[in-house]
Amino acid sequence: MGALKYVIGIMLILVMLSCNNRKEKLEVQVFETSASGNKLKNITEFTTGDKPVSIKLLPEEKFQTITGFGGAFTESSAYLLNKLGKENRKKIIDAYFSKDGANYSLTRTHMNSCDFSLSNYSYSPVEGDKNLEHFSIKEDKDDLIPMIKDAMAASEDGFKIFGSPWTAAPWMKDNNKWVGGKLLPEYYDTWALFFSKYVDAYKEEGIDIWGFTVENEPLGNGNNWESMHYTPEEMTEFVVNHLGPKLEADGKGDLKILGYDQNREHLKEWVDVMFRDEASSKYFSGTAIHWYASTYEVFPEELQYAHEKAPNKLLIQAEACIDAQVPVWQDDRWYWKKEATDWGFDWAPDADKHLHPKYAPVNRYARDIIGCLNNWVDGWVDWNMVLDTKGGPNWFKNWCIAPIIVDPQKDEVYMTPLYYTMSHFSKYIRPGAVRIGLEKSDQALLVTAAKNPDNSIAVVIFNDSEDSKSINLSLNNRSNDITINAKAIQTIIIPDTL
Repeated sequence: MGALKYVIGIMLILVMLSCNNRKEKLEVQVFETSASGNKLKNITEFTTGDKPVSIKLLPEEKFQTITGFGGAFTESSAYLLNKLGKENRKKIIDAYFSKDGANYSLTRTHMNSCDFSLSNYSYSPVEGDKNLEHFSIKEDKDDLIPMIKDAMAASEDGFKIFGSPWTAAPWMKDNNKWVGGKLLPEYYDTWALFFSKYVDAYKEEGIDIWGFTVENEPLGNGNNWESMHYTPEEMTEFVVNHLGPKLEADGKGDLKILGYDQNREHLKEWVDVMFRDEASSKYFSGTAIHWYASTYEVFPEELQYAHEKAPNKLLIQAEACIDAQVPVWQDDRWYWKKEATDWGFDWAPDADKHLHPKYAPVNRYARDIIGCLNNWVDGWVDWNMVLDTKGGPNWFKNWCIAPIIVDPQKDEVYMTPLYYTMSHFSKYIRPGAVRIGLEKSDQALLVTAAKNPDNSIAVVIFNDSEDSKSINLSLNNRSNDITINAKAIQTIIIPDTL
């Protein structure tokens, strides 16, 4: 009888230990995209190694609140969608905006034409029309507005949209040209009115505008396509004394105004002027940036500086793409190889050439998004959502790559690995999420993490190495062992952590 009690006791202890072990295991869902062929694949079986990389999540360490992730509505993308059959048009819209797709939450569009338009155009075509009595968005009604409306219909959660002008109409500028030049001071109030009228015109179409960048690339773009130049002082003067007060007077004071909107290497000089005092900061909601200064450098010092200068303001990556590159069609492997080049590979000054080596497109996206998030950026927006096999259409022939490439003549769609890379962030890190701290034992592994409004945690890991890696992921004394393939990006979802 005593022996039986002993056996029963041992069994009870084993059951209790088993229960405790189950309690200590961290519940996870793992989704992976890899050079080996995975595309947001749900991974459930792992091979653990002897010395796993340790990643410890620290939810008590809280950083920025996420505004969102997404891409840009351009006339080029919208035009191409109209050239596709209904089935493929819907496939692309759903891929970007449905919950089953990338579920984009933050988007951009151009005000007036840009390089990814079919031609030059302005909503204010009548010269000398200071009161903008002839203002019209008719140019947007065939392609651009229908694309936005279809996206809205597909999006269950909704998304924010901000507009960016490349230039005012030539008649408002000192050089009377689409390219370069500055806004004449006598048209500052007219140009501020332009923003207000734009909001009203889109509202009439059932589209709410969330905000603006003041000017796309105010430093210019080498006198190539539509542009208009500002110094930091000129832009701040326009916002503080014209745009901000006009929107406020028109009952639109809640619209977001983002300053700068160009490459990060000049960020310090711009935020120093924009946020020099309370008066200059009043109407700026934050700062917009681009990534074209380097194919690999995130410029963390500049991002940290911008945050410290204005810790309560937004810091949004407003544009990025694989530029100066004709798309590679139906070849996933190319997007993982260091074969792409950008404008700077040939034309950057000698002192900057090291910033523009050949690179792998997936690596560039994954590295930049994770690096941005880990340095206070709260929103990350890609450029064109859809381009054709030439990298257009583009009136300047400024060819680029989009995450989704189409052949409108054959009505074919190619969802590149860049689409899945974007989805690892946009689909799983939702607006209102808060980036949290973490510790990792392998500095070569790129990792970021955020706690979503539903209390789930999303961890994004990028493994650029040629070898798979075992990982021990831990949170609050619970852990799980997983494996990430070589050349892979993973999103790990930890359900409700409360």
